Amino acid sequence: MTTQPQRRTFTVGEYYRMAEANILTEEDRVELIAGQIVAMSPIGSRHAACVKRLNLLMGKMVGDSMLIGVQDPIALDAYSAPEPDLVLLRPRTDFYAAAHPSPGDVLLAVEVADTSADYDRAVKLPLYAQAGLPEVWLVDLPKGRIEVYAQPQGAAYQQRVEVAADALIASPTIPQLALAAADVLG
Repeated sequence: MTTQPQRRTFTVGEYYRMAEANILTEEDRVELIAGQIVAMSPIGSRHAACVKRLNLLMGKMVGDSMLIGVQDPIALDAYSAPEPDLVLLRPRTDFYAAAHPSPGDVLLAVEVADTSADYDRAVKLPLYAQAGLPEVWLVDLPKGRIEVYAQPQGAAYQQRVEVAADALIASPTIPQLALAAADVLG
């Protein structure tokens, strides 16, 4: 008789306690996805530059009407705490010192993909939709395009718009947010 190894599912609370106990450190570059601790792709210079551009461009557009989080965790549910590359958050006076943002705090999440686009589409987007994040952008660097997702329903987004490098990205949920895709892609 053979037995299959059992996987241990972790909660967000257990995951954060592992970090507090230095079992997990910032050097580990991991995130909690559906109860599993998953190694994140290394951040290359092109990816890092895109995140910096997004931070600068979005900061100019939204000013102090929203907070910008860069590679910070979101507590999606009891078993997932992904770290999108950038998020636009509802402002809070404590800047989320009391707790990481939850889905209701997130206005827009952005994933920048140099090597992880398929994973982001297959794993992260359904989690974001299930949690009700109103809008997600997937910046696909190798393909030179940006995918804009909106209208979450269940584990999928009902609206998907593909924006080419020579076009304008107009947020369907944040009226003041419109960027030239070329400025984002670099």
